[in-house]
Amino acid sequence: MNAHSIAEANRAAPHHPWSQNPLRTREDVANACKSLLDPLRAGFSPKRAYVRVGSTGTRFDERAAQIEGHARPLWGLAPLLAGGTEYDGAKLWVEGVINGTDPNCPEFWGNMEDIDQRMVEACPIGFTLAIANKHFWDPLTEEQKRNVESWLASMNDKEMPNTNWLWFRVFANLGLAKNNAKYDQDRLEKDVVHLNTFYRGDGWSNDGPASYRQMDYYSGSFAIQYLQLLYAKLAERTDPDRAEEFRNRARKYALDFVQYYDREGRSIPFGRSMTYRFAMSGFWGAVVFADVELPKPLSWGVVKGLLLRNLRWWSTQPDIFQPNGMLNIGYSYPNTYLAENYNSPQSPYWCMLAFAPLALPESHPFWSSQEEELPVTSLPHISVLKHPMHITVRTKKGHTYLLSSGQACHYPLKATQAKYGKYAYSSAFPYSVPTGSYTLEQFVPDNALALSDDAGETWKMRREVLDAEIQVHDDQPILVSKMKPWHDVEVKTWLLPPKDSDANDWHVRVHKVTTGRALQSGEGAFAIYGCKQADGRTLTSFDVQIGEEGTHASSAEALVVSRAGAVGIVELEQTSTRTGSILDSDANSNLVEARTLLPTLRGDLKAGDTKWFATAVFAIPESSERWKDEWRAGWAKRPSVPTWLKEQMVST
Repeated sequence: MNAHSIAEANRAAPHHPWSQNPLRTREDVANACKSLLDPLRAGFSPKRAYVRVGSTGTRFDERAAQIEGHARPLWGLAPLLAGGTEYDGAKLWVEGVINGTDPNCPEFWGNMEDIDQRMVEACPIGFTLAIANKHFWDPLTEEQKRNVESWLASMNDKEMPNTNWLWFRVFANLGLAKNNAKYDQDRLEKDVVHLNTFYRGDGWSNDGPASYRQMDYYSGSFAIQYLQLLYAKLAERTDPDRAEEFRNRARKYALDFVQYYDREGRSIPFGRSMTYRFAMSGFWGAVVFADVELPKPLSWGVVKGLLLRNLRWWSTQPDIFQPNGMLNIGYSYPNTYLAENYNSPQSPYWCMLAFAPLALPESHPFWSSQEEELPVTSLPHISVLKHPMHITVRTKKGHTYLLSSGQACHYPLKATQAKYGKYAYSSAFPYSVPTGSYTLEQFVPDNALALSDDAGETWKMRREVLDAEIQVHDDQPILVSKMKPWHDVEVKTWLLPPKDSDANDWHVRVHKVTTGRALQSGEGAFAIYGCKQADGRTLTSFDVQIGEEGTHASSAEALVVSRAGAVGIVELEQTSTRTGSILDSDANSNLVEARTLLPTLRGDLKAGDTKWFATAVFAIPESSERWKDEWRAGWAKRPSVPTWLKEQMVST
């Protein structure tokens, strides 16, 4: 072991039990759930109504933040108990519900107001009442039951966001209904009817009305698909037609959603709330909970593999935990740059909705089936997902990524251009977020075209996407869109997935930039780990023909090869004056790697210019079995701009 390896292995605390769990059986998953619950005992308030995990703030009050700490772990605890597994700490959460809903208790949670974070936490509480009532409802006194009724009902006459939040009120009422308690059936019915207006077809729902397109993990695992499936199971007798409709939507959605997963179990990070981590695979758990058999090739063994491989991948990310065993804000390591203003230290426990299958016994076919690999030979290499405006790609060497145009967050979200506006998102090379607002190194334009009109001090990237559409040319799907970062600047972009079998590791982006002002430009490939294996220092220039790792930049190309794989970028337009460079991205900007480099093309535009950029992006992840032997040949086999697009470039 060299000094760098020793430093990397050095830890402030022993590995979390989660990181040592094989995660292959129901017992393994139950133990994993317990290992997340156990450290929270230290964070309970005296009356158990609040749980504190950390000290950073949010846009909402501290009480609501600590209600998250109490309520969100119920996504795991409730199925654990419903499935017959004992947990001696359950009484802490029961006591917390009793005292948190008691208006005479000093730890009363407070009744809900308009657009109140407490509304979100009412959802796991309602779910818990529905499936773990033996522990959370039946032992309560009549007065305690009335308190729970009153607290949950306090949201029924309040304003809620016109988004997935409406499902939270549905579950508050559903949890009461399952216990023959007082609830608002009219409110429940109206909410479900309204939520159905978000449906767009083929299993996909928008996270809100038709005035914008936002179809991220909230459309699936975090909220809408997930809660539709839980509803389908819990309301199958009282609302059988809708229950079957929601099951059918899941069957359609699953055939698209599987395209976001790679053979290693990773899902493609995209959109907001990435600190919810393995909640990204919650959809597969909800499929199990609702007992939905999916179309081929998604057998129970395949679904089992999709969920458990994802959990196992997260078990290889030890830095998601604080030294005390509690989760931190971040993705693969502690990181508040990526956090939203609604992410409290307790928020990451939304991840526990992945544990829904624990409600089912070992005899269920999900648990009893042999785990199967991802059926890559039965899945398309290129898939057009018209509703989220994604083209997913699965290369021969196993790189799973998507091309994106057309989505945007409907409110001012931090780093929204990074979470929704980039051209490509990868499971192996996750996206980066800006760390500041000064110089390109802080903006980090991975898979983005960044433009500056102030000599490189501040930069704009694609945020609002205009005129997005999917076209087909020569049997190849293309994403076409525009952006207008200033009133006198327009960029039209064509995103082309790989077509040539000899250039399968590349995708192409063509931009037509028309500007009324002088601009600097910078366009990046995928961000990649940027340190030497021997000593951990930043990679330096190497000979592409013989070197094993390093960086390369020349007049029209840039490349980085590291332990994470190989990533590069090339200008295909011969008349272009863009030059290759290696951007030393700001530390902690990337979701997975704290130290990254970014192969980048840089160029200037003059006021009045109309210029074409033709960009080819190369990527082979280290998970490709023979990547070290094959990356040079792949890098040498450059793609070309198709004839139909070249003709447009020449004509203008």
